[in-house]
Amino acid sequence: MNMGLKDNKQVGKNKSFLASLFHALRGIAALLKNERNFRFHLSVAVVVIVFSFWMKIRVTEWLWILLAIFAVLIAEVINTLCESIVDLVVGKRYNELAKRTKDIAAGGVVIAVIFAVIVGLIIFLPALFN
Repeated sequence: MNMGLKDNKQVGKNKSFLASLFHALRGIAALLKNERNFRFHLSVAVVVIVFSFWMKIRVTEWLWILLAIFAVLIAEVINTLCESIVDLVVGKRYNELAKRTKDIAAGGVVIAVIFAVIVGLIIFLPALFN
């Protein structure tokens, strides 16, 4: 049982910063290609950024908006990692601990989204009513 490993692929540490960067960029490309929720969150982030430019928010507000955006994206990356590792370990078998692990990771994304919505409401609602 090979489990996706190839004999001629790198298994050790990267030899240079550029190699590490290349692999990281491939990881982001894999997120964009394979993870619907990551693409959704990224699309919402683009809309929020355009809206923020249109609303002419202040620098401190930009910091909060960007923190919220990156919190959601990072939570989605961690969720994807947890799901992938669980699937690698349990395969197609049902396991209650695996389900709970995946649910908790997804819950982390929901918590980050709630934070982002609260930040957005605090910043945009007063501006919309003025």
